[in-house]
Amino acid sequence: MFKILISDSLAEEGIELLKKVKEFKVDVKLKLPPEELKKIIKDYDALLVRSGTKVTKDIIEAADRLKVIGRAGVGLDNVDLAAASKRGIIVMNTPGGNTISTAEHAMSLILALSRNIPEADISTKSGKWERKKFMGVELYDKTLGIIGLGRIGGEVAKRAKAFGMKVLVHDPFLSLDKVEELGIASVDLDAIFKESDYITVHTPLTDKTKHIINKKTIARMQKGVRIINCARGGIIDEAAVVEGIKSGKIAGAAFDVYEKEPPKDSPLIGCENVILTPHLGASTEEAQVNVAVDIANSAKDALLGCGIRNAVNVPCVDAELYKVLQPHVELGEKMGLLVAQIAGGRISQIDIKYSGDVAKYSVSPITVAIVKGALTPILQETVNYVNSLIVAKERGIKIKESKSTELEEYSSLITVEVKTDKGIRSVTGTLFTKKDARIVKIDEFHVDAIPQGYMIIAHNIDVPGIIGQIGTMLGKNNINIATMTFGREKPGGKTLSVLNVDNEVSEKVLDEIRKVKNILDAKLIRL
Repeated sequence: MFKILISDSLAEEGIELLKKVKEFKVDVKLKLPPEELKKIIKDYDALLVRSGTKVTKDIIEAADRLKVIGRAGVGLDNVDLAAASKRGIIVMNTPGGNTISTAEHAMSLILALSRNIPEADISTKSGKWERKKFMGVELYDKTLGIIGLGRIGGEVAKRAKAFGMKVLVHDPFLSLDKVEELGIASVDLDAIFKESDYITVHTPLTDKTKHIINKKTIARMQKGVRIINCARGGIIDEAAVVEGIKSGKIAGAAFDVYEKEPPKDSPLIGCENVILTPHLGASTEEAQVNVAVDIANSAKDALLGCGIRNAVNVPCVDAELYKVLQPHVELGEKMGLLVAQIAGGRISQIDIKYSGDVAKYSVSPITVAIVKGALTPILQETVNYVNSLIVAKERGIKIKESKSTELEEYSSLITVEVKTDKGIRSVTGTLFTKKDARIVKIDEFHVDAIPQGYMIIAHNIDVPGIIGQIGTMLGKNNINIATMTFGREKPGGKTLSVLNVDNEVSEKVLDEIRKVKNILDAKLIRL
């Protein structure tokens, strides 16, 4: 008998699906205080949540039997993924269940902004008849700038084109072939800001997308722009939008998500020409049923040993094979993360070569992990071990895999080469003592780097004193160097320096490092 706890409101269709399984005992206990959840979680094999329950490290460590955590939705901000992975708990989400509902909500906000519908509704219900006051604008022949063209952004683009809008898209993970197939224009961010009448964001919240719309970028926009956010709070600087509206630069804005929810203290509250909805993107009857049924089916299959679907922290392979491949899978994901961050540009192809002992196995789980890692810096929780190859295909990214059992310098080697519109970058990795992951080559430079935590990767000219200067700068900013490794073309030539550091390094400190004489570039890698 497997015990399943549902701690957030879930559509009845999903609950009934689980209750019909004779091996399951299902308890629905909503709005549990954290201490109460921590106290009872030890008795359960699965925990199904939405966004209300915070599945913290403390709760996970108190879970003696927990095998599955299921999130009915996309975001996993409320689940400590690292703690769950450490305990061997499968974490699942439902990345596609609310696609249509969120896209339709974004279009609803675009239309409501264009025709002043909320204000006109209030005015008319108060007994007024103010037709001239609520003069609107048409969508036809206007330009919509979409930042992020995943599933939701793609659906918004289709609907915008049906209204006769010109669609501009910025998405560094969308291949040019896919852009041509969709019949849209792929542009850089600056073009989005300068040319769009409407701008809507559909990206995860990452270090690169946080406040991607801010005071400086708003200044580059045309007067009368309208801004929409149905993605994640924090992508747009709310205070900067309010300032833009008051100055007349922004004609209107619509938000469904906020930096802090509920947005009681947000500057958006009370601001004119702003439409605010309470995180309704997935709030349709259809979407709620979809995500409830999806997560129920995924949890059921995982508990009954019928396969793993939509897992974000474990690939879908036979348990015995996974024990053998796990170190290679973990190495592969880190290599994908690394090569994507050093590559930059628009990925069109990922070539993976397996050499030596690793090539004797079925390497598909490693390939899946590599592709997941390569897509994660931009797509975050919307890409997982199940859908990574599908997402890559949707974005026009070609995946090529080759194997050779011939031994090279190491008993096993994995090489990942990424082709982008900016060039080709590659990373080669191996395992020492069958479990200790190492990066042994980055592009043409031989190194011995540990792929974990925060890494600074710098290119410089091989002259004395460079590392000392970097170390001094990091020391002044209380950043400790854990390990370092170097590779060079030849004495006096180009050198690649790789430093593992204990803390995240700010862009300000990186800029200081880049200004050092003979340092060509420096980048922070997050693994």
